[in-house]
Parts: sequence; structure tokens; C-alpha cells
Amino acid sequence: MVFKRLLGSLGVGGPTVDTVLDPGAVRPGGTLTGQVHLEGGQADFDIEHITLELVARVEAEHAEGESEGVVAFERFTVGGGFRLASGRRHDVPFTVTLPWETPVTELHGQHLGIVLGVRTELAVAGARDKGDLDQLSIAPLPVQEAVLEAFGQLGFGFRSADLEYGHIAGTGQQLPFYQEIELTPAPQYAHQVNEIEVTFLANPSGVEVVLEADKRGGLFSGGHDALTLFTVGHHDSRDWTAEVDAWVRQLAERHAGAHGHGGPYAVHDHHGHHPHQDHGGHHRSGPGMGTAVAAGAAGLAVGVAGGMVAAEVVDEIGDFFEGDEEDEG
Repeated sequence: MVFKRLLGSLGVGGPTVDTVLDPGAVRPGGTLTGQVHLEGGQADFDIEHITLELVARVEAEHAEGESEGVVAFERFTVGGGFRLASGRRHDVPFTVTLPWETPVTELHGQHLGIVLGVRTELAVAGARDKGDLDQLSIAPLPVQEAVLEAFGQLGFGFRSADLEYGHIAGTGQQLPFYQEIELTPAPQYAHQVNEIEVTFLANPSGVEVVLEADKRGGLFSGGHDALTLFTVGHHDSRDWTAEVDAWVRQLAERHAGAHGHGGPYAVHDHHGHHPHQDHGGHHRSGPGMGTAVAAGAAGLAVGVAGGMVAAEVVDEIGDFFEGDEEDEG
């Protein structure tokens, strides 16, 4: 599949590329390692550059509804400036540092339904080809995991996760999108909120945790509910269950008093840029991912559905981005 795609721009007999990421999930701000394997074609070729591009499937809200598209959020040049001889193999090892805000794709080894990829671009003799795509797995930072586990201990459940195009005002957000992890409320809060959304904005010194109650009435018909923002350090030692419980109480109080007019941290959404329409309400429900947290479970339970999602994402990572490349071409 990958090699056939290269034939379009480089011609029959051109070089082929296969990028292999080292196994295991990487954390935000961590090091991604692997190798780019090049196989020479029927003639010598000058390899101008080899670039890795981090891409994500992102949702965008606009007045007409929602759309989906592919956003490239980081690029790394890992090699180039050499001649690849006919029929010869050339391996290019790489080590790159991921952005701190790279979204989390899995929790306790279960996939959350977030689609991230590493796309390899090969520039040969003036032609460029995005010739390989690999799924990128990101595990949470320790403090992110501690916060999510605290939600689980309090009785919250995992509903779904997605990436939203736009910027949260009042934060240090760097990427053009942010991740929302949607939680079903614990029983003691069910009468106050229908859903809580958690966004982590990590940086070298810590993590901004943005909590938002459900948007009653939708983005363009009822305004925003209140948001609250908390900052934690990477190595903070706290009673996270008590800490998160206090956060939720503060959010619930602000939510009750906001009456849909928004708190100090309003979300500024940009309009969509790809015609992949997602029908329905503001939130995509995800493929059957809502779960309850078992008594005594250490954190949010993604449940059996997580394994089903992982299989779907493996297929989708290719299908979705292939469709995007066809749109570009």
C-alpha cells in the first residue's frame, strides 16, 4: 500500500520508503525513536530530505455544524542530502521530541479513539511524496494519569475523547487544537452536571487542567457553561482524589451560577476547513465507549470497548489519511 503510493509522483522504478517506529507508547514531551528504511529504485536518486510530519484527525465546529479534517502539528527533518544508489538499502535512524501538548491516545493500554499518525515525506529530484503513515500511540504523563485515576476513584466514567480545532483563551495553549476527554458524572454530581470535559495543556514546567461542564443548548444556541482552570506541576505530590473532588465542586458551583453565559475562560473556535461533515450534536458519541467504573478500580475504566476501538483505529488511520491525501492531490 505504501510503496504503490510512491509510484504516483516518483514514477515506476523509484525508491520506496518504510518508516518503523520503535514499539511502545510515548509520553507527551517525550522522545519518539525509529528508523526510516529506504530501498533504491531502478536508478540512482538524490534524496533531498526526509521529513516526519505529526498529523491528527481533528473536529471543527462552525455555524453549519461540524466537520473533520487532518491537521499537521509538527514537522521534523530527519535526513537527506545523499544519493540512494540503485537497488541499495539505506536506513535513517531518528530521535525527535514530541510537543508537550501531543494528545493522549490511550489509558492503561486501552485506546481512547484519538487518531494520530506519523507521516513520512520523501523529497526526491524535486518531487515530494507523503509515502508512509504510521499510527502514533501516546500514553499520559504521570500527573495526567493521576488526575484521571482520581476521577475514576470519585466514580466518574469515561465516555469518549476527541480533538477540537480552536484555542482556549486564558491558557498557554500552543497547538491549533486541544483534546477533550469526556466523562460521565459521578452519582454525587449527576444532579448538577450531565458531563464533565477534561483538557490537559502540558508544558515543560507542568500541566494546565481545564474542566468544563456540559454545554447545555450547544455552542451557538445557549452560550458556554463555566470553565475552571488549575495548574499542577509534573512532580506534585497531592491527595489527588481530594484535589480533584475540590475542583469538581468548584466547577459545579460556577456551572450552577453561570446560566450559560460562560466563565472567564471562553473557548474561541475557528471554522472548519475540511468538508467531512459529522452529523449530530456537538459531541461525537464514540463507538460504544461509555463505561462505569467498578468499585475500587484504580482510575477510569475504558472497558472492553477500548479493544474494539483500537482495532477500528488501526484500520481508520490508513483509510482516513489516504482519503485526505486524495483530496490534496
